[in-house]
Amino acid sequence: MPFSKENVRYTLNGILFVALFSVTAMQLAEIGVIKRLGLSPLVMGILIGMLYANTLRDHLPKEWVPGILFSTKTLLRLAIILYGFRITFQQIQSVGLQGLTVSVVMLTSTFLLGAFVGQKILKLDRDTSLLTAAGSSVCGAAAVLATEPVLKAEPHKSVVAVGTVVLFGTTSMFLYPILYRAGILHLSRTVYGLYVGGTVHEVAHVVGAAAAVGDDVAKIAVIVKMTRVMLIAPLLIVLGLILSALARSRGQAGNRVSLVIPWFAVGFIAVSAFNSLNLLPAPLVGSINSIDTFLLTMAMTALGMETHSSKFKQAGIRPLLLALVLFVWLLVGGYFITSFLAVSL
Repeated sequence: MPFSKENVRYTLNGILFVALFSVTAMQLAEIGVIKRLGLSPLVMGILIGMLYANTLRDHLPKEWVPGILFSTKTLLRLAIILYGFRITFQQIQSVGLQGLTVSVVMLTSTFLLGAFVGQKILKLDRDTSLLTAAGSSVCGAAAVLATEPVLKAEPHKSVVAVGTVVLFGTTSMFLYPILYRAGILHLSRTVYGLYVGGTVHEVAHVVGAAAAVGDDVAKIAVIVKMTRVMLIAPLLIVLGLILSALARSRGQAGNRVSLVIPWFAVGFIAVSAFNSLNLLPAPLVGSINSIDTFLLTMAMTALGMETHSSKFKQAGIRPLLLALVLFVWLLVGGYFITSFLAVSL
């Protein structure tokens, strides 16, 4: 047992080891050029974790490994629950039916498209397909992290999915404003904000793509984006129920198949509801969000520490092709869907 009297010291050493790397990741993310590229502490954490995994990993005392695994699982679930402090129901209400509908349609269509293309056309395994789909359809790296426990996926598959999100999310951050200024995207400033919030991967990328046009646009885009983030909870609950039903249908008679309900997603909704009551002072909520960012960075760093470069070679180019298909869908399909809904609603 990781926290037995004999092992607790070693487990805590492993957690502290991950924490020290995470502090470094957060410092690196504040460097000017890295910040401008929208590379969050989560991304930096996974990068330095992978750097360690492919250089000095063999020198880590094996007794510390449970601390790393604790960071990839338990701390991750806690961080997802605390992520609810970033959202209020009032924010969702403020963007109205347009913002909510854009978020729901784009999330659902992108996730289903990713699941279908990944498994049926590109012949990817289930976990890589769904993790990549979650990262593209919801909120980038955080969505990949939240989906991984539901699928019980291997750490390297989450890392592969995050890598695709970083690539195409960063591309979106620069491409969207260029297309808008060139007049290729025939959208009002308000609708452009809806479009960016409903289709760009990471929150940081949304801010970059929208703020390049104006602060008023950025405000709309971020609220729509946070609406998409809120939808991760129902997505994970539905996904858990579907996986359980599939497991029961394929199980042999007499085998007991447990119902997979991601309770941390329920906790995320509960925390969001509590945050909507505005009972806590803003500085305290800000501190909680800072702690949460650190916990997410720890989870990402630990995932990186469990990922060797050989895993990327095994994955091949197909995850990148899937992410490219989803990127084109978000860019082109999202444009027409947002334009249609903006006029219809």
